[in-house]
Amino acid sequence: MKVLVVDDEKLARERLIRMVSTLDTYDVVGEAGNGDEAIRKTLEFEPDIVLLDIRMPGTDGLEVGHQIADLPSPPAVVFCTAYSEHAVEAFDVNAAGYLLKPVRREALVDTLAKIGRVNKLQEKAMGVEEELPKNRARTHISAKTRRGIELIPLSDVRFFQADHKYVTVRHELGEVLIDDTLRDLEDEFGDRLVRIHRNALVMMDHLEGLERDPRGHYRVRMRGVEDRLDVSRRHVSGLRRLVQSM
Repeated sequence: MKVLVVDDEKLARERLIRMVSTLDTYDVVGEAGNGDEAIRKTLEFEPDIVLLDIRMPGTDGLEVGHQIADLPSPPAVVFCTAYSEHAVEAFDVNAAGYLLKPVRREALVDTLAKIGRVNKLQEKAMGVEEELPKNRARTHISAKTRRGIELIPLSDVRFFQADHKYVTVRHELGEVLIDDTLRDLEDEFGDRLVRIHRNALVMMDHLEGLERDPRGHYRVRMRGVEDRLDVSRRHVSGLRRLVQSM
């Protein structure tokens, strides 16, 4: 299914594009930074789904939604906004979904799956079978740096650590900042990560051991990382069992 991503904030667009790119059968065919551009690209690319911000300069998302709904074969519109008060207005334009920012991957997957199920029922009525989309975890982490977009293999990542609004990715050759949340990462890579603190997730493949400092605080050792990471009390017992089973 073809997806158009519309948001006046570039980072928000990039984050949605990254999330959609991890899903089978969904392809991002374009992006737009304002309402007028969104309408033009909807006509140009004929997407099946439009992920649409509401508050944008100029023509806002609700007006874009109304214009899209008037097309002969309109795409499904999913509003993505930080403002819940627009929900009623959104469904007045027959929105297929309404996601609050920051959009969580799980919520996005659920919404797209519902749209896919509706499409599948329509296709069955026409005698057409199509496989439902399946979510797929990324093999690389993407980060915007001074050198452009960097792709870090997940196998090279040692840990993720949150600090204010960004997350630091510590990897084999250094570190980068990303805008994913720890919860998003945990949802996507849960079988490869273990939480050691409210602000830190470590890759189990590179976990070396658990140690206690002279003050009685627990820390973890990671392969290829000199720094020791603090472990909160609530995660000590689970982490100890994990280390013992390795």
